[in-house]
Amino acid sequence: MAKQKTAFVCNECGSDYSKWQGQCNDCGSWNSLQEIRLGVAAKGGAAKVKGYAGVAAQLLDLSEVDIAQVPRFSTGIGELDRVLGGGLVPGSTILIGGHPGAGKSTLLLQLMCSLAQTMPAMYVTGEESLQQVALRAQRLELPTANLKMLAETDVEAIIAQADSARPKLLVVDSIQVMQLADISSAPGSVSQVRECAAALVRYAKQSNTVLLLVGHVTKDGSLAGPKVLEHMIDCSLQLEGDNDSRFRTLRGHKNRFGAVNELGVFAMLETGLKEVKNPSSIFLSRAEGAASGSLVMVIWEGTRPLLVELQALVDDSHFNNPRRVTVGLDQNRLAMLLAVLHRHGGLHTGDQDVFVNVVGGVRVNETSADLALLMAIVSSLRDQPLDQQLVVFGEVGLAGEIRPVPSGQERIREAAKHGFTRAIVPLANVPKDSHDPSLKNIQIRGVKTLSDALDAL
Repeated sequence: MAKQKTAFVCNECGSDYSKWQGQCNDCGSWNSLQEIRLGVAAKGGAAKVKGYAGVAAQLLDLSEVDIAQVPRFSTGIGELDRVLGGGLVPGSTILIGGHPGAGKSTLLLQLMCSLAQTMPAMYVTGEESLQQVALRAQRLELPTANLKMLAETDVEAIIAQADSARPKLLVVDSIQVMQLADISSAPGSVSQVRECAAALVRYAKQSNTVLLLVGHVTKDGSLAGPKVLEHMIDCSLQLEGDNDSRFRTLRGHKNRFGAVNELGVFAMLETGLKEVKNPSSIFLSRAEGAASGSLVMVIWEGTRPLLVELQALVDDSHFNNPRRVTVGLDQNRLAMLLAVLHRHGGLHTGDQDVFVNVVGGVRVNETSADLALLMAIVSSLRDQPLDQQLVVFGEVGLAGEIRPVPSGQERIREAAKHGFTRAIVPLANVPKDSHDPSLKNIQIRGVKTLSDALDAL
């Protein structure tokens, strides 16, 4: 009997090692290596097998590859189609993660009940009973006919049922509770998650089925399980939102068929998740009167601009080390921008507590919020409210220069569409066409340095 081989895989980056060690050499994380069991190699040489898609692989020149548009079909939910890049692609695998209660199962149940009316669909639940899923569908007032349900955690049994039902859509909720009988480890372990996902993805490619997997997240918000799971799939989505907020954001972290970091916004109602077609309207619910430290900026999410309110509060510190607190922004970048403000703007905040918040729970990852952040801090420091019809965006360099940001003209158009009449933007982002009818009601001021921006403010 051949000896079973083992390997040690890092949960954070997916690197594998022949023996256990305390720290991963590639990503530097500690105690992240877990043992997995490998299959026994067949004797007498490698067997002749089919390709990954179920057909024999052929050698082709790049010019001979068919570049016809990838066939897609709509989910019926506009915001979900936007994040996916235009719809679902047959044979693709989509992973949806999120905190408990974020609405993953609700969104997928709405999707499956709707599409089951026009195509064969199969929903596999491993964490809930069929009665619980049926009660949720009844509460959400969803059409329950034609949707095939299965309560199972054995992957081989799921694939056998899918072979007989031949669904075009297959949902597995969730991948962390699935198991294979050939693997002795418990469900949720690295080896089980990895092999179960590989078997399901292989079936989806061979049968041209759209596979949607639900994944758990850890305490820090990252996807639970080995990092190699994200390498197997075609699209990774994250459903985010606080439990005390009725809005949810769906963000694409990986997409082989569309733009990355695309954002979809949903509202959690009694009848389920409803798409928000104009997200800027929910992020701009400002107070009636002008308040110091409040400013609107334009960020770029995927393929569209979003107007988001930024709030800053500067107050005298009662401690030796003033606090720097950010919600929705990078805290290290705040410290860097405060140093730029002192050096090139002449405003000292070393003895002040600085608190910054992005309204609506949006996470801003781009640098276009730099200039708006400094303007909001100056407003709170001087206790002088800013014009409520003012919008600001731009990147700030360490030398105090204001750098341009991508899609500057589209950002200004979005601000003008929502009734803003003033804009402070990088000089290189000022539109060249002065006769653009969409910009006739907004006054645009281009700035090159931080001192120019303070003068314009």
